[in-house]
Amino acid sequence: MSDPLPREIRCILVPVGHMRLLLPNATVAEVITLPEAESVAGAPAWLIGRIAWRGWRVPLVSFTRLSGAEEGDAELSSRVAVLKTLSGNAQMPFMALVTQGFPRLTTLNAELIIPTHDGTELPPGIRARVLVRDDVAVIPDMEGIETELLTLLQQADVMESDEAGEGHADFERVDSTSAPSSWADSDD
Repeated sequence: MSDPLPREIRCILVPVGHMRLLLPNATVAEVITLPEAESVAGAPAWLIGRIAWRGWRVPLVSFTRLSGAEEGDAELSSRVAVLKTLSGNAQMPFMALVTQGFPRLTTLNAELIIPTHDGTELPPGIRARVLVRDDVAVIPDMEGIETELLTLLQQADVMESDEAGEGHADFERVDSTSAPSSWADSDD
């Protein structure tokens, strides 16, 4: 006999620009201050770079740039939400999003999430627009973003390896005592 779906789900509303992203709370690993990002060769503007986080090189994404949304209030302090990826790909177990302000926890059920899609094509990175109580929110297309990030990062690693005269760079975990160099598996 299978377990029934939970009636309530703990979620988090993450402010990005003038919108809020609705994510399951379990996907958020940590919210940190905005660190310096290492650039990624040939990356689009929405892929800001990679940040060092707990021994990993984590891709940092500007969701507002990806979706073509307004950036938001520059006076709000920028933070980074480090997210667990959904694909289970050991090459990229985490990704990070630039946020403004503090994410807000909420508990939801199916009756509290009302789709507001008007039939027009959604911008890149957005799976759905919804009304959550009195807040308008978007559900990001995390699988699509992860797939695009993996492709971009693999291409960048090949470009960097070719420029350095090395072979293809493998993904591996960064040793905490050395400078970040690549991705890897983790038991974290």
